[in-house]
Amino acid sequence: MTMKKGVIMALLGVSLLQANPSYAESVPLNPVTTVYVDDRPLQLAAQPLLLGGTTLVPMRQLFEAQGARLSWDGASKTVTATKSNTVLTYRIGELSATLNGNPLSLNIPGQIIKGNTMVPLRFVSEALGSTVKWDALTRTIRIVSKDDFFTTVLSGVNLRSKPDSSGASPSLRLIPSGEKVQVIREVNALWLEVRTKDNLTGYISAKPKYSDYTSPSLAEQQGDELIAYGEKFIGTPYEFGAATGQTSTFDCSSFVGEVFRHTLSIDLPRASYDQAKEGREVGLNELHKGDLLFFSARGLKIGHVAIYAGNNKLLHTFSKERGVHFDTLDGKWQKRFVTARRLF
Repeated sequence: MTMKKGVIMALLGVSLLQANPSYAESVPLNPVTTVYVDDRPLQLAAQPLLLGGTTLVPMRQLFEAQGARLSWDGASKTVTATKSNTVLTYRIGELSATLNGNPLSLNIPGQIIKGNTMVPLRFVSEALGSTVKWDALTRTIRIVSKDDFFTTVLSGVNLRSKPDSSGASPSLRLIPSGEKVQVIREVNALWLEVRTKDNLTGYISAKPKYSDYTSPSLAEQQGDELIAYGEKFIGTPYEFGAATGQTSTFDCSSFVGEVFRHTLSIDLPRASYDQAKEGREVGLNELHKGDLLFFSARGLKIGHVAIYAGNNKLLHTFSKERGVHFDTLDGKWQKRFVTARRLF
């Protein structure tokens, strides 16, 4: 990824964390436990702040931890950071900066707060060629200042010139199983933009069978994609033992199998009690859109499966009267609940 491209992506990307609109203009970023640079905790002179949805951290530690030499003009409040052939110049308080002489825009200006010069973490880091990631599980910010070839291809996948599998997007080459790539960005639920070690940039499928790349944002997008496809079948008739390979009728497990196969190329066993062995177990209090929920039915410990649709809703089928439909995960279903499994 070229520096120019990295900066453009930084400007267009979603802010690392979103502020609650009811908060004050700036609040301590208490949910963040640690900021890491190349797996080393960054020792900050002041707590990170949240301004308008953008994370700000003390300037000097952020620049120097990523190998940039810092020059500060106190009279004009201008910082110049140099790293290899990259020169970033920024005047605190303004909404513009220059990178190698080219003008750039910031969403939120840097601030001097209680004697600490605070600058936007994502903007500065990606301008210096780093990758910024938010780890929701550990509530940490991770900055990778070197080439991040951490994603492993699990099954041979075409590197395409566009995020499109049709003939309009020719394959640049086949990336074999075991090769590592750098993920530049998540294009959408189904595509990743990546760079290979031989410096080719293109697009690969984001479906779980092709790589071990995961992130909370990608999982959320893929959950939305699953539900969007599944709800196209609202009202489709229920038929116990419905044949696979067709979509005119479903039973609970054939419906789930069709949705996961079509959307994410995840092949599931035919029966619900076998589907319950896939993925990893999660609790009712940690459900994400797209998780599978299993219930007792017909005298079986596991005899029914549904897709969690978010907001305490289920998408499933079991009734000849209703066919495929949404339900509320209420007390009736919770009494019959056995397990939930996460597949992506």
